[in-house]
Amino acid sequence: MARIAPQPLAKAGIPASHGAKVALILAGELLIARNGIEGASLREIAAQAGQRNHHAVQYHFGSRESLVQAIFDYRMDQMEATRGAMLKAAEAAGRLSDLRTIADIIYRPQIELIDQFGDYSYAGFLSAYLLRYQGSRFGQFGDRVAPNLARTLGLLRACLADLPEAVAQRRLVTASFMFLNILVIHTRDESDDGERFEDAVEDTLGQIVAALSAPFSSAQT
Repeated sequence: MARIAPQPLAKAGIPASHGAKVALILAGELLIARNGIEGASLREIAAQAGQRNHHAVQYHFGSRESLVQAIFDYRMDQMEATRGAMLKAAEAAGRLSDLRTIADIIYRPQIELIDQFGDYSYAGFLSAYLLRYQGSRFGQFGDRVAPNLARTLGLLRACLADLPEAVAQRRLVTASFMFLNILVIHTRDESDDGERFEDAVEDTLGQIVAALSAPFSSAQT
């Protein structure tokens, strides 16, 4: 499977048709994915978004943290329709308590989030986001969770009912990093001399199910 070659940002800005706020969201996603939340310059984000005002991020979002939350919300909402359809299909098939089905609903919609360079910049952004905002309660990331994702996380928590809250949250974050890693380091292109992307995704989802459902034993007596 081929590695993603980073593209030069200066040669391709975000299309103006997106509007200023969305352009800043997409530019922020790109630069945070490459440089981290603190390493992404707000001026560079504004420039990548085609904004002449160096303080465009502050004007539209107020702060770096608000931009980060806006990126998460924007992509989370984009995946809602797909997750809704997957939930409906799983319910019709009687598979809402099947851990692999739930993992598919959580992770597979992210595969469609391709940036303007054909890369998975959202995966890099989300990795940085999870490092910063891991949450203390299961599925708690940021200020809000979209309804279909919230329902899916609730179904996942029911599958992990025997785990303490902190353990279930840690496993969810760890599982997320496993899936995001596949997107960050690989393209969707199939190569004759490497592993197919779909095979890597399938294997990783199998690893995730195994990791989520592994027996838990506390060191406390």
